[in-house]
Amino acid sequence: MSREDERREDDRGESSDGRAAKPRDSESSERASGERSEPRADGGEEVEIPEVKEVTGSGIPIRGNDIDTDQIIPARFMKVVTFDGLGEFSFFDQRFDDEDEPKDHPMNEDRFQDANIMVVNANFGCGSSREHAPQALMRWGIDAFIGESFAEIFAGNCLALGMPTVTADQETIEDLQDFVDENPDAEIDIDVAAETVTYDGKTVDVTVDEGQRKALVDGIWDTTALMKANQQAISETAESLPYV
Repeated sequence: MSREDERREDDRGESSDGRAAKPRDSESSERASGERSEPRADGGEEVEIPEVKEVTGSGIPIRGNDIDTDQIIPARFMKVVTFDGLGEFSFFDQRFDDEDEPKDHPMNEDRFQDANIMVVNANFGCGSSREHAPQALMRWGIDAFIGESFAEIFAGNCLALGMPTVTADQETIEDLQDFVDENPDAEIDIDVAAETVTYDGKTVDVTVDEGQRKALVDGIWDTTALMKANQQAISETAESLPYV
């Protein structure tokens, strides 16, 4: 049985090489839904979307321009009913060769296994508009991205999961990648509201798309949860429309 087949059957308990799989699926699934619910008096649910004003953690550098969604999650792993378990297949073809032997890749290194901030270069997430790409990275453990630029649809799919995609110039990104490479356990703080990134005792300016910044900071990034929280208003509006 190949590493790929073993990982399909692994069910997130332990990876085929004996390492404990990163236990992020249950947590990420809760975050993907974007809601914490409490019963309402009318029998419905009170939906609360968490605000994402700040993300703090350690980084992992993924170098290269124009990294597309097929590299992030190969199409053959998308034949699933749910997104659960996709994290193990993130960057699979970049991480393993045809004999299923590990390649030299940051996501295979022990020192980056607890990283939750991915530092990337230009046009990250380009290619097909598969939402499985940010879903897979979130389930691997990523909470936010810092990069030179992001493909528009990829950034939109990240926003739908509450994952910031903040940008900076090439020099700033390369300096941060070098720092993370040398200091994998160092803390990085992304202040979404203030549009800054702080690390190594210094703060640098970054850019957050204004629509994304407002949605994250105000806790309105999950449109599905917003609709669930406003079902009565939606029904009333629908009933008032003559063509519905």
